[in-house]
Amino acid sequence: MFLTRFQINPARRGARKLLSSPHALHAAVRAAFAEPEDHERDGSRTLWRLDTSAPGRMLLYIVSPGRPDLTHLVEQAGWPTTEAWVTRDYDGLLDSLHPGQTWAFRLTANPSHSGRKTADAKETQRFGYLREEEQIGWLTNRATRHGFTIATQHDGRPNLHLHHRRTQSFKRGLGTVTLTTVTYDGILQVADANAFRQTLTRGIGHAKAYGCGLLTLAPAG
Repeated sequence: MFLTRFQINPARRGARKLLSSPHALHAAVRAAFAEPEDHERDGSRTLWRLDTSAPGRMLLYIVSPGRPDLTHLVEQAGWPTTEAWVTRDYDGLLDSLHPGQTWAFRLTANPSHSGRKTADAKETQRFGYLREEEQIGWLTNRATRHGFTIATQHDGRPNLHLHHRRTQSFKRGLGTVTLTTVTYDGILQVADANAFRQTLTRGIGHAKAYGCGLLTLAPAG
């Protein structure tokens, strides 16, 4: 597995097109892999996330089974005069995980549930959770099955900060996709190392093709 970081130049026309549509950015990420198995393999898949939290920086993170080639993104939306992109081996971190470790984490996700729009509707569809308490509950309720627990604060509440909470709509073919997303920053503790490795390589929740589900780690504290 590989972890890649690419800095986007939002002033470029190509970048503005990609940033306006998760569907277009998904296609650009997919184009970074010449072989299908480098994009998705048994037990792992390509995940990506836009990170705009650092002042003045817009970063694209990609976790993938194969090493990507982002030359096309540099030409379309990058900074050709600076470092093009950085790709590092991810297996060392995955192999080092063990129960009891504490990490700071970031996750952009699609907190949602399935249901019927009306009582007599035949098909179910996904509805995004909009209230902050619902979005917190969505993640805390899934943590155990994904191999970790959320640390608690002095007041007993989960150690989470939610930001970039929004609902956006974009075109996909002849249709329109409406997507609710939120970015979680917090502190977690590894409970089941094998399950947690799968979380880091398979993602959490729905809408992974549209920049959701990638959980990344940093030293806590």
